[in-house]
Amino acid sequence: MLVHSVFTAFALFGTVWAQQIWDIWETAYDQSVLFQRQSLSEAINFVSPGGIGQADIVVNDGSVYQDIDGFGATLTDSSAQVLSNLKNQNSGAYWNLLGSLFNPADGAASAALSMIRVPLGASDFSASVYSYNDQQDTSLSEFSLDVAPGYLWSTLSDIQSVAGGNLKILVVPWSAPGWMTDSGTMLGGTFLSQYTDTFAQYLLKSVQGFASKGFSVYNIAIQNEPENSNPTLPSMLLDPDTEAQIASQLRSLLDNNGFGNTKIVAWDHNWDQAAYYPVQAINDAPNAFTGASFHCYAGNVQDQMSFYDAEPNYELYFTECSGTLGSDWWSDIKWNMENLVIGSLTYYSRSVLLWNLALDGNGNPKLPGADSCTNPGCRGVVTVNSDGSYNLNQEYYFLAHGSRAIVPKDSGGPFGQRIGVSIGGSLDYELQVGAYKTGRSAASGTDWNRYSLVVMNWNDGDGGGPVQTTIEFRGQQATYSFPVGVTTLWWFAEN
Repeated sequence: MLVHSVFTAFALFGTVWAQQIWDIWETAYDQSVLFQRQSLSEAINFVSPGGIGQADIVVNDGSVYQDIDGFGATLTDSSAQVLSNLKNQNSGAYWNLLGSLFNPADGAASAALSMIRVPLGASDFSASVYSYNDQQDTSLSEFSLDVAPGYLWSTLSDIQSVAGGNLKILVVPWSAPGWMTDSGTMLGGTFLSQYTDTFAQYLLKSVQGFASKGFSVYNIAIQNEPENSNPTLPSMLLDPDTEAQIASQLRSLLDNNGFGNTKIVAWDHNWDQAAYYPVQAINDAPNAFTGASFHCYAGNVQDQMSFYDAEPNYELYFTECSGTLGSDWWSDIKWNMENLVIGSLTYYSRSVLLWNLALDGNGNPKLPGADSCTNPGCRGVVTVNSDGSYNLNQEYYFLAHGSRAIVPKDSGGPFGQRIGVSIGGSLDYELQVGAYKTGRSAASGTDWNRYSLVVMNWNDGDGGGPVQTTIEFRGQQATYSFPVGVTTLWWFAEN
């Protein structure tokens, strides 16, 4: 209906009236509106430009940057466990929740998340410590994904059934099998380089195992947080040269076994080392890696540019950050919009993923004895309650605003790309803005792209309030008043 209205307008009035804003989603800073589609009595037209508003957003679709792969979170064993428990207790609530998280249908009131990260073996959010081959055997004869809890695979299958072809699965080990480390355990230690070839085989078998269960691996990182060794949880140290050697072996194995499209990424650790470890690893094995991935726990988002400037031909992913229990809702939204949803993409990331997809209200269950996510605990994107209900947390809402801006308009169509945007005007400092272009599928029968803005008005203090804003696009101008909170809106225009 909305697309038909746009095309009708174009036929009757020409390109000036063709560019119309119909779709607006808002989340208010005071939670009075939560990712709610706004009802418009009439479209907001792009017209001949006049004076600018208090802020002036200038969209430049002549500057096209990276493709965006999507938004998502990590399906830890714990996340799968609480979701599986919900399914058993209240099946209707479970499927409603998965729909709210992953339904990709255009215009649906869902976050349309399209990326899931899965640990290869145990993490600090598992019931026990395990790898896929705990038996010390370089032939990996005991290798099996079925040592992971069955609810991990059933939940992932349910997610895939809802998300469909949009879902991209990322995998990464928290540690190699313990016998490949100098501690003899997965609980901290240093990887033993004598097992470089064996670990590459282990990772290949992991990708093959996922495929045998019906899951295509989009990308694989060699090691989660390779500069973190913690004796209370699965972790290990891995230097960049050895990571590169493993990646080189793995690249050949993947290519020779029908997985040439599976990407290999370096680092998967904090922003603060962006100019060092991942650059060294990629320089050691430039043909093995597709790019590098980053976490939020040290450094800042601008550090991503250190990697991009050093390796502009390689991809960049953001793959982990966690909410904490008891934190302020609006403060969390502001930080994550500025640094992740808008900020990370501005600094060339193709993704924004958070830590646990789902946990209980106490940030559990966790690996017994693990000292991570304590005082306060970690919060999932959603909280699953013991009474068979669930809560959508602040993480859900900021992910939804980013995701809805870049998911395909058409089934099977392309994801969005970041495009150029700048802000002027007397109140330009009150807005954070990202701009995106989403192409159309061949089956849609049109070359009209969707152009989206994700806008945060952060100023809830004295003197704050809605910002009357002009939006400049291809010599035309629209006007919208952005309330304090987060807004995602879009329009259509010819390619």
